[in-house]
Amino acid sequence: MATINPSINFNGNAEEAFNFYKSVFGGEFATVVRFKDMPGDMNNPLSATDGNKIMFITLPIGKNVLMGNDVPSFMGTVNENRSKIAIFAESTEEADKLFQGLSAGGAVEFPIADSPWGSYFGMFRDRYGIEWMVDFDPKYNGQI
Repeated sequence: MATINPSINFNGNAEEAFNFYKSVFGGEFATVVRFKDMPGDMNNPLSATDGNKIMFITLPIGKNVLMGNDVPSFMGTVNENRSKIAIFAESTEEADKLFQGLSAGGAVEFPIADSPWGSYFGMFRDRYGIEWMVDFDPKYNGQI
């Protein structure tokens, strides 16, 4: 079966966001590449501030990888979308820990609690504008 790994675009704060995610999930970055580490493109030169921005960063989380990058200024800004990253926890304790950690400083849209459909579920937008759903359903034991 194929593995799906989310990739998130940021408007200059990918490193800050990924350090926050690392503080919640633990682990170490597998990859960190900055724009200044890449050969320049004469048609799209990087601004002085773009060089230190993240071109590609990865944080392994269990069997998955969270990926991200900053969008360099010559490409414009990231547009708002309503995509969500879904986390399927292996226990209510893990769900609570992830929900509380990732939602800190953000906006809770649906507090984590027993849901009408029988799982333990919560939904929020983190302090970086990324939307998350945390779910624990003992029928699936962390796997959907």
